[in-house]
Amino acid sequence: MFQIRFHGRGGQGVVTAAEMLSVAAFLEGKYAQAFPSFGSERMGAPVISYCRIDNKEIRLREPIGEPDAVIIQDPTLLNSVDVFSGINENCYLLFNSKQSYKELGIEDFISDFKSQRVGRVPATELALEHVGRPVPNAALLGGLAAITGIIQVDSVVRAVREKFSGKVAEANVVVVNAAFEMTKKLLNSGG
Repeated sequence: MFQIRFHGRGGQGVVTAAEMLSVAAFLEGKYAQAFPSFGSERMGAPVISYCRIDNKEIRLREPIGEPDAVIIQDPTLLNSVDVFSGINENCYLLFNSKQSYKELGIEDFISDFKSQRVGRVPATELALEHVGRPVPNAALLGGLAAITGIIQVDSVVRAVREKFSGKVAEANVVVVNAAFEMTKKLLNSGG
């Protein structure tokens, strides 16, 4: 089983990201579940969402304490929420940021991780440019496909087209593909 935890803020599409990822897994014939963890928070409040992917039925229902991948949709959470809880050096980490790991203040922390397991993509900037809104979720799914290989980018594209329609869907498809390519390039360059 592959377990992914998303950290973001209300309004960034954290819940939608997990849902689209689970749809992409279903499209590949896998089992998946997605669910959020939030209370009555308002827009901008920290939100966690989870997704599990497996080749067999998933019976677990509790939050993911030891994820295989963590996606940080809002880097300001690095200073206010323990986004790294339960991870080890085999976890994949994906950050929504155009800043370097040093600028994010995590250079020393990630030094224990293999460079192929840590990525960053300017997801918010991509979304603003192509979708017109600062919603980084689709871009980060493209980055996740690149860094983990747990899901194919074509499946993410299909899931986006199931979730959205028309110009919004096509703009998000551009974002997914751009983030996938950017993340692959970053990984091939060593970070």
